[in-house]
Amino acid sequence: METGFPVLRQVVLDCPDARVLAEFYRRLLGLRYRPGDEPPPEGEPDERGQDWLVLRDADGGGKVAFQQVPELPPATWPEGEHPQQLHLDLTVPSAAELNAQHDRALALGARLLYDRFDDPEEPLRVYADPAGHPFCIFVA
Repeated sequence: METGFPVLRQVVLDCPDARVLAEFYRRLLGLRYRPGDEPPPEGEPDERGQDWLVLRDADGGGKVAFQQVPELPPATWPEGEHPQQLHLDLTVPSAAELNAQHDRALALGARLLYDRFDDPEEPLRVYADPAGHPFCIFVA
C-alpha cells in the first residue's frame, strides 16, 4: 500500500438545519451519531444540532457530516441557476431493493427528481434530500 496520501475522513454537507438532515441520512443509511452528537432529551436545547454533526458506520468510521449554514439555496438539478455541486451515489443489489429503498427515501422526506428505473443496464433514481442536495440510488 502506498503512503503519503491524505485519507478521506467524511463528506460534509452544508445545510440550513443540521439535525434534520443528519436524522434523514441516519435513518436512510442506518448510521449512528458520533458520541456526543446524539439528539438531546426532549425539551432540551440542541446546541450541537445548530452547528456540526457527524454520522459514523457500525465500525466507528466517519461517513458524513453536516454543517449548519444560515442560508443555502437548494440545487436546481438538472437545470437552473444552482447546480448540484456534489451528490452521493448509493447502491443496492437488485431492482426489488431499489423499489424498497425508493419507498423508504420518500417516507423519510426525499423528493424524486429523476426516475430511470426501467433502464435494463443500470436502474437508477435521483432524489433531493430535505435540504435539496441530490443523491442517487441505483443497482450495481
